[in-house]
Amino acid sequence: MAHIHDLTALEQAAAVRTRELSPVEITEHYLERADRLDGEVGAFVTLTADRALDEARKQEARVLESTDPPPFLGVPIPIKDLNLVKDVPIFFGSAAYEGFTAPVDDSVVERLREAGTIMLGKTSTPEFGLPCYTETAVSPPARTPWDLSRSAGGSSGGAAAAVAAGLAPAAQGSDGAGSIRIPASVCGLYGIKPTRGRISFAPIIPDLAGLSTNGPISRNVADAAALLDVMAHNNPGDLYWAPPPQRGSFAAYVGADPGRLRIARYATPVVPDADVHPEVLAAYESASAVLESLGHEVVDIAPPFGPDVVPEFVKMWFTFACMHPVAEGMESRLRPLTAWLRERGFATPAPDFLKAQSALQLATRFALLVTDEYDAVLTPTVTRPPAPVGWFEDVDTPEETFERMKRFAPFAAPYNISGQPAVNLPLYWTPDGLPIGVMLAGRFGDEGTLISLSAQIEASVGGFWGERRPPIW
Repeated sequence: MAHIHDLTALEQAAAVRTRELSPVEITEHYLERADRLDGEVGAFVTLTADRALDEARKQEARVLESTDPPPFLGVPIPIKDLNLVKDVPIFFGSAAYEGFTAPVDDSVVERLREAGTIMLGKTSTPEFGLPCYTETAVSPPARTPWDLSRSAGGSSGGAAAAVAAGLAPAAQGSDGAGSIRIPASVCGLYGIKPTRGRISFAPIIPDLAGLSTNGPISRNVADAAALLDVMAHNNPGDLYWAPPPQRGSFAAYVGADPGRLRIARYATPVVPDADVHPEVLAAYESASAVLESLGHEVVDIAPPFGPDVVPEFVKMWFTFACMHPVAEGMESRLRPLTAWLRERGFATPAPDFLKAQSALQLATRFALLVTDEYDAVLTPTVTRPPAPVGWFEDVDTPEETFERMKRFAPFAAPYNISGQPAVNLPLYWTPDGLPIGVMLAGRFGDEGTLISLSAQIEASVGGFWGERRPPIW
């Protein structure tokens, strides 16, 4: 048999059902790898080894008792440290939350537990999930396993680093401005940002603007689709709801013929002064060629969102920095970028916030008139190869850090604004071995087409994107 971490999440689940592997055996394997390798990778802020082994023993009993086991029985899936897990410490990436323990589970955590998954621990995330890189005061930097001198991105940087390094078969992440797709791009993974309203944030986290959503990060399409089936749900009080998949499940789209699709493409960033690196353009052209080779029509379009949306989105991002309450006397423990964002957020009048949200909704209505004419839209995911650890903060002021963030990741946030589903495809590696992803966005509610197209592309390039593995594997 291959090493346990060579198996996909679904393969591990199948091996548990046939009793070829036990949940305890799988959990011990990943805990050993995390103990040995995570000091280099920075994937976890908290490892819950005792809890994970206790869960694994309970799942082992379920294997013996159940005639209809849940889909991921005995499979370890870590949880991002922006999500609540009852009785487990949560930092939200911030030293200001040191000593805080989650009082309840997020509902997506409940769904993953009901599916039989085992939580290895909490994956690292930047402070309050605000930056597109994962460097905090509470854990080591999250690094892409393809080059440990470079960042794993953010804000699901720890989740992506864990999966890419073989410290977990797949992971739960979340995405408010690219936070699944950016780390997936720089770690060579597949990641899905679902449609707005697909996955509830109940019971505590609000969904006021609908920018952020939970979603899966994995090495292959099938795992991500099956995890999306598990994670998708709504709760009373949710402001947004997404239509169910027409085939009954997202997994049903894996291997389904997508037909001949019309795919729009553009590579002009919405941020005016953002330059697209030549290797990123090479990845974009390579992906276009793959799509055309599969019989799809690829059409150049003008960007559906213009640069006028950037200041409106920034206004909202400032105010989101204020959403996390910080106890009196703990403000000094915030990182400089967070403090700078919060200062501007608290200085933004409520009418200005509402005007910004209205402007973005109007822009979305016009943008969808363009993108709805196509089955999918292809763009780069980020503008440059993985950035060195420390690069975003190697400047004089937090404002300059924020400008670097905007220029690094201008393609992802428009699809948080519109609520459309979007995926990162790990199709390209530089001559130096660095991954560069491309992004496909779909019609609102139509993750199915993206999944069937992604699976078709994956199969065409050799399954698991050519079976590439980083040196640390």
